[in-house]
Amino acid sequence: MTPSPCPPATSLEIFRRMCLVRCFEQGVVRAVTRKDIKVAVYLSTGQESVAAAVSVTEARGWLTFTQHRAHDIYLAFGGPPEALRDELLGRPGGTSGGRAGSNCIQYHADGVEMFGHHGFIGENAPLAAGAALGSGRRTLCVFGDGAVEEDYVLATLGFAATKRLPMLFLCIDNDLSILTPTADRRSWSAARVAEAFGLATAESSDDPWELLAHVDDLSRRLPAFLNVKVCRGYWHVGVGVDGAPTWDRFSLVKQALADQGLGADAARIEAETQSDMEALWQAP
Repeated sequence: MTPSPCPPATSLEIFRRMCLVRCFEQGVVRAVTRKDIKVAVYLSTGQESVAAAVSVTEARGWLTFTQHRAHDIYLAFGGPPEALRDELLGRPGGTSGGRAGSNCIQYHADGVEMFGHHGFIGENAPLAAGAALGSGRRTLCVFGDGAVEEDYVLATLGFAATKRLPMLFLCIDNDLSILTPTADRRSWSAARVAEAFGLATAESSDDPWELLAHVDDLSRRLPAFLNVKVCRGYWHVGVGVDGAPTWDRFSLVKQALADQGLGADAARIEAETQSDMEALWQAP
C-alpha cells in the first residue's frame, strides 16, 4: 500500500465511504436473494475505493456523468441511501421515481450534479463533453474498460483534447467486458491511446492514497484520462460470484489503517455503518 499522504481524518473518511458502499450492497444482495429486488443490479463491491477517494477531492463538485455501475459514485458523493434503496425496490421515492433501477442513478444536491446513465454503454462520454463545452465547467466522466472501446468514446477523447475541454475521464478497469478479459478483446492500452490524442494520462491501482495523488495532479492538467485497475466482487450483473476475488482493496485499506494506528477508529466506523445499513434495509 502507498503510505498515506493525507491527514488521518481524510483517510478515515475515505474508509467510511467505502464502508457505506459495501454495507449498502450487502443489503442489496440480501434483498435480491429474497426477491424483494426484481430488477437487474450492477454492484460496485470491490471497486469502492475509487469513488471514495475521488469523492474527497475537488472533483466531487464537478459536473459528473456516471456509467451503469454507479452505486459507489452515488453513495460516496453523498447521495441518500434511502433514495437508492427505494429506486431498487421500485418505489416512487427512488432516484428516478422507481422506474430506472440500478443503472440510471442521478443526484442533484449539496453541490453535486450527477447525471445518470441511460443504458447505452459509453453514451455518457459525448454527453459529458457537450456539457463541458457548453458550460466551461470542470466535468468528470466515468466509464469502464469495455466502454472505452466504443468508437464514440474514442472520438470523444479526441474531441476533448482538440477543444482542450476541462474534463477528467475516469476508466474503472476491471479487465472484463461482462466476462471477456481485455487481452481477448484488444491489443492496445486505453491510456496510451488517450495520450496519443493529447490528453494528460495516468494509470493507477485502486489504492485510495495513490488515487488521491493522481487526481490532484491530473486536475491541474485537464483534459486528462485516468485508468484505474479494480477487482470486481460480483458478476457483471446480479449477485453471483465465481470464487474469491484476486484482491480485496477494502480489506487492504483496513489493514493499512491498522498499520497507521487507526485500526480502532476503522473498526468503529465499519460497525456503525453496518448497523445503519442493516436498519436501512429492514425499514418498511
